[in-house]
Amino acid sequence: MPGLFITFEGGEGSGKTTQLKALLAQLRGGGRDAVETRDPGGTGIGKQIRELLLDRENAGMAATAELFLYEASRAQLVQERIRPALAAGRIVLCDRFTDSTVAYQGYGRGLDLDLVARLNALATDGLRPDLTFLLDLDPVVGLARATQRVTRLRGRHDRIEEEVLGFHQRVRAGYRAIAAVEPERVRLLDASRGIAEIEADIRRHVEARLRSFPGPSAGIPPSG
Repeated sequence: MPGLFITFEGGEGSGKTTQLKALLAQLRGGGRDAVETRDPGGTGIGKQIRELLLDRENAGMAATAELFLYEASRAQLVQERIRPALAAGRIVLCDRFTDSTVAYQGYGRGLDLDLVARLNALATDGLRPDLTFLLDLDPVVGLARATQRVTRLRGRHDRIEEEVLGFHQRVRAGYRAIAAVEPERVRLLDASRGIAEIEADIRRHVEARLRSFPGPSAGIPPSG
């Protein structure tokens, strides 16, 4: 496809959403046709599925049911939003994608990794990100950040955030395993650093990719 597909991954409190939005603003500021979405969510159907997945009242959800719900949301997202945008030559930034399912449902829940891979391929019709930023962070630090955010917004932890520490540690191990296998696609970034430093790393990687991508030759304008 003529477009460019970039995903952001990481555990709870890793700052991936903040970095996605920063990159989106930079790309648009440079005249690039960029759009954002998230997985799960990003469509009307996806939003409804997201609510089911994150609702604390659904603490008894079976791991396989959780897996199927994520894949259902993803299938709709790819068909309704991602593929049309890529076909139109747009840059798509997605908050989580298939790597999340490998990390959370495969490593975190202990589901069969081959099954997860097959369902990911089915839901996406083989679509894979061109570039993935993995914001790596100690789960203890990440969960503390998540708690600070919930307190600031006077909200509540969602069902995934409330999982035990061991679950989040397995998720991190899963993400790191993905990065080790696919270093050309997955850029492993230390998320314990400052926001500006991480943003600079992401900018550098994206600018390198944009050199071979149609669009304004100026790349990304300086921040600030």
